[in-house]
Amino acid sequence: MAAGAPRVFVSHLSGVPVFDPNGDQVGRVRDLVAMLRVGGRPPRILGLVVEVVSRRRIFLPMTRVTGVESGQVITTGVVNMRRFEQRPTERLVLGEFLDRRVRLVESDEEVTVLDVAIQQLPARRDWEIDKYFVRKGRGGALRRKGETLTVEWSAVSGFSLEEHGQGAENLVATFERLRPADVANALHHLSPKRRVEVASALDDDRLADVLEELPEDDQVEILGKLKEERAADVLEAMDPDDAADLLSELPEEDKERLLTLMRPGDAADVRRLMAYEERTAGGLMTTEPIVLRPDATVADALARVRQSDLSPALAAQVYVCRSPDETPTGKYLGTVHFQRLLRDPPFTLVSSIVDSDLVPLPPDTPLPTVTSYLAAYNLVSAPVVDESGSLLGAVTVDDVLDHLLPDDWRETDFHGEGGIRHGRT
Repeated sequence: MAAGAPRVFVSHLSGVPVFDPNGDQVGRVRDLVAMLRVGGRPPRILGLVVEVVSRRRIFLPMTRVTGVESGQVITTGVVNMRRFEQRPTERLVLGEFLDRRVRLVESDEEVTVLDVAIQQLPARRDWEIDKYFVRKGRGGALRRKGETLTVEWSAVSGFSLEEHGQGAENLVATFERLRPADVANALHHLSPKRRVEVASALDDDRLADVLEELPEDDQVEILGKLKEERAADVLEAMDPDDAADLLSELPEEDKERLLTLMRPGDAADVRRLMAYEERTAGGLMTTEPIVLRPDATVADALARVRQSDLSPALAAQVYVCRSPDETPTGKYLGTVHFQRLLRDPPFTLVSSIVDSDLVPLPPDTPLPTVTSYLAAYNLVSAPVVDESGSLLGAVTVDDVLDHLLPDDWRETDFHGEGGIRHGRT
């Protein structure tokens, strides 16, 4: 771990309040959710179990946590209020790790876990278990008198998965370092029963990323095997254009039921995309490009571009629009490309460096024209603007390629001899 990375003992998190960015209390922390991993790697913290005012316990992903300090947790403000349900691959840190009897690797001495320290990975929102606070002895009076010590996670045995053995838990753990496209390729070649088992064991964000890379038949199969509320959660986590494509493959009755279960804002984005023809700019676009107001600075733009959950195509430029700054926006003013952001001082207003020369794409632009537009101007993303001048979204080159390649391209084995070999993340 990098020096200075935040470290927190989980006992200090129990019961602390959770606030949104406006300072309103969302609830209180009741537990932490971890996933065991293979290869001697420390357990990863997936999120927090938060008890809200109604005493309902919900799941808050660590990717939505922006601060853990001074006896409080700060979130991005985006909270899913559905009840938390523990999955087979998940472990509760307070409920299952504390008071557990484990062994010290070096001496094979049995110890009791009194507390667990978690630490944030450098420059990311991911958290891992870092250290254990343990007591020697075997309970009773000895438990009070035994020596206590803080040890590295690797100094304790009993919290990691074995490399062998059947079960979704082990297979999901082995998939963790793979890119979503590689996990999708592996899932596609499993039996239907096993494919659904493993897909169901993935967390919502991971499953959303993997579904986006699967053939349509596999997508429909997996979504249909999930509980409806879980399916709606996964659709919310997908890019709106991919969610719209998947929903368009479902019967009308199923489609409407899932849209009703989704958060209203997410469902509205998907419905808007489904209103356009599939092979047009409107049908291809994402509704979540980086949008900034004219008074934003280069520093503001770079902060948005640095967000780890953005695709490279979306992070390559920002779109400057008048309020509102969510699609459909106010008047579209132009684009600022990433390289231009790197060349200007941080205090420069983005409105002073916009590229307004390129005419944006209307939503009914057919796919061949979109392709030619990206190729002619050497772009990886292009703005889609309606007749009133509002930015509706952006078409990225990866979505264009999806529609240019043969329908069965995802089913092609590109990992074999002479094919493309993907590195691990």
